Amino acid sequence: MIKIAIADDNSFLIKTAQEKLSFFDDLTVKIIAVDGKDLIGKLEINHNIDLILMDIEMPEMNGIEATSFIKSKYPHIKILMLTVFDNDENIFNAIKAGADGYLLKEINPKDLHQGILETLNGGAAMHPSIAFKTLKLLRNPQDFENKECQENIKLSTREIEVLEQLSKGLNYNNIADNLILSPSTVRKHIENIYAKLQVHNKLEAVQKAKSNNLIG
Repeated sequence: MIKIAIADDNSFLIKTAQEKLSFFDDLTVKIIAVDGKDLIGKLEINHNIDLILMDIEMPEMNGIEATSFIKSKYPHIKILMLTVFDNDENIFNAIKAGADGYLLKEINPKDLHQGILETLNGGAAMHPSIAFKTLKLLRNPQDFENKECQENIKLSTREIEVLEQLSKGLNYNNIADNLILSPSTVRKHIENIYAKLQVHNKLEAVQKAKSNNLIG
């Protein structure tokens, strides 16, 4: 029996993954976690797991950070990234973190089962579009590191202004006063910034914006 852990902050997508796995008698779900930190805590109690289906965008600790930690502590556990994102940055970072495969959540049950078996047998299960992007990244990683992140992130002038205020440690009300906006408008801008940067908190947003030269 293959013992599976699922890490995802979306309860609907967890249920969807469980339903897909339920078609196969050789798979059993032993752990369900809502983010990387939760998963690591549960693995400390029971790390008798064969494979993890790992989401990328999660609060507390994302899937890439969790993959890196788990691979260093429990190298026997295989990790399949199962995500809606197929952008180059995520693929590149997941591979660097030690992911054993990369599939999209739209995958059908049969292909997911096949991907799990392939990964456990030492292969690298990958969605075709991911495999193509991975080849591109491996052929020219320098291009990606220098240009790809910045090209993918486009913030409006107002969003950059809000982000600069956020980087100074100001709260929503202070930012609203300084930019002559309502607090609810500031909140909406920040939600959009988080979505575009693919981050979950102020610290991550500021760090990523600075690393991509969006703010000073």
